Amino acid sequence: MRLGAIEAGGTKFICAIGDDLGNVLERIVIPTTTPEETMEKVIGFFKNYEVDAMGIGCFGPIDLDLNSDKYGYITSTPKTGWRDYNILGKLK
Repeated sequence: MRLGAIEAGGTKFICAIGDDLGNVLERIVIPTTTPEETMEKVIGFFKNYEVDAMGIGCFGPIDLDLNSDKYGYITSTPKTGWRDYNILGKLK
């Protein structure tokens, strides 16, 4: 099983591909800039791999209410360019 992982931090995103045994197969560090710049690089990294599942840890907070219109959005972050950003929708 191939797994994708994103640690979306305020200064950098760490993206990785691993397996179900915990082995990291590939890893990249991307500086956190604008959503457009950063997410283009994140998506570009993952387009090279087929993954069965993905986990995301993110600065936030993230709206986790499945019934919310903003489910999967970064909400009231101090990083103004990322406020109300649909990170889950972009990654889908």
